[in-house]
Amino acid sequence: MSATTIETTPVSAPAATASKPLGMRVNGKQWHAPKKAFRPTRGLTSYEARVKTRADQAAMKAKEKEMKEEKEAERKARMEALKAKRAAKEEKERYEKIAEKMHKKRVERLKRKEKRNKLINS
Repeated sequence: MSATTIETTPVSAPAATASKPLGMRVNGKQWHAPKKAFRPTRGLTSYEARVKTRADQAAMKAKEKEMKEEKEAERKARMEALKAKRAAKEEKERYEKIAEKMHKKRVERLKRKEKRNKLINS
């Protein structure tokens, strides 16, 4: 019959020790948090863990660098497009000014001549 009866022990015993009041501190500074024991080996990690964290950090840095380079390339592309657009606009305005003074066919001839010179010089 003793096999059929199940004895239960109170489980609240560990919880009671955690909430046990510590009483008055020796130095009288109750407002300070209680100090913990000094464990010099607590922060030490294994070699494998250090290698893993270093590899993770290196991968993260490489990804950040790649993203920064991509962003910089996009910015430079926008700037180049803007510069090209402004240069084309200036050239168009310049040819319009010349066209006011000269005949249309002569302006076209000058354009073609300038393009040839640009190709030779570049």
